[in-house]
Amino acid sequence: MTESDAGNPARSVRDEDAFDVEAVSAWLRANAAPEFADTVAADPEVRQFPGGASNLTYLLRYPDRDLILRRPPVGRKAAGAHDMGREFRIQSALAPVFPYVPAMVGLCRDESVLGSDFYVMDKVEGTILRQDFPDSIELEPAAVTTLCRNAVDVLITLHQVDASRPDLAAFGKGEGYVARQVAGWSTRFRAARTEDIGDFEQVIAWLDRHQPTDVATCVIHNDFRFDNLVLDADDPLRVVGMLDWEMATLGDPLMDLGGAAAYWVQADDDEFFQLFRRQPTTAPGMWSRQELVDHYCEQMGFEMTPERWRFYEVFGLFRLAVIAQQIYYRYFHGQTHNEAYAVFGDAARYLERRCLEVLR
Repeated sequence: MTESDAGNPARSVRDEDAFDVEAVSAWLRANAAPEFADTVAADPEVRQFPGGASNLTYLLRYPDRDLILRRPPVGRKAAGAHDMGREFRIQSALAPVFPYVPAMVGLCRDESVLGSDFYVMDKVEGTILRQDFPDSIELEPAAVTTLCRNAVDVLITLHQVDASRPDLAAFGKGEGYVARQVAGWSTRFRAARTEDIGDFEQVIAWLDRHQPTDVATCVIHNDFRFDNLVLDADDPLRVVGMLDWEMATLGDPLMDLGGAAAYWVQADDDEFFQLFRRQPTTAPGMWSRQELVDHYCEQMGFEMTPERWRFYEVFGLFRLAVIAQQIYYRYFHGQTHNEAYAVFGDAARYLERRCLEVLR
């Protein structure tokens, strides 16, 4: 097991997520990027990472290196979600100007190979933080603060990439990103709502009335968390990779920050919200959400007030609720039997209450 697997070790592939390994191997031998040709000449051992609840991620273990395969989940999918081609292309476009993306191996659009689109990339070796620091990493609070700053500075570096480059500009839809997000996530929630979940209509109406204009257009990750970063195995204060580009696009950077803050559980949050924690943001030395926002806005040159931030905070929580509900929808309707997904309904209910508390 490598350090990067420590908090989410690859396991045997679940029966419902299995695929034809020989067919995938044959496709890779014919289509992999030239620098990976020797690696994919052999057949891999295939394991599955159980973490994550959106796209499915597999470890392809070859004699000389490990690769990663990503594919959509089975069952009903939200329109526009789980676009493997987009995820592959945006990382390919970022590679020359943002050194934290993995090398791409190949994108397959032929659904006869695996049953869906999929892509394969190199595995970035290092440490991925999960809920808590692993035993192998012992950091004083001052070092944790340094790590926190270094991680957020990677997000800032991404937001400072020249989004007008032709290969990146193609991912944008022009001005009006905030409005499209409010409308889009509202539609996604209504499509994924189940009979046992509230309607969020008060939250949706408030977001619609209070949406600001875009502050800028840049490359945004849309899922920035410590468990989507890879740290240098020899220097855990240094970020060497950023993963999970499923929702990356061109858009408003403060919307990206709002999404990140929704996952940023801090030590004084209530007991239920602590159950959301997937990263060590309660460790001594970690920033609070306010410190996260203050550092980011100072570095990016944005003036921020508590009243102005409220929109981005509520939107981030609402978007997280929709993501939880989309996952729960698949479980509720029997499209997946992974019992880990059962709790996402409770998460959606809680997040509606939390949004309403922020609005009071």
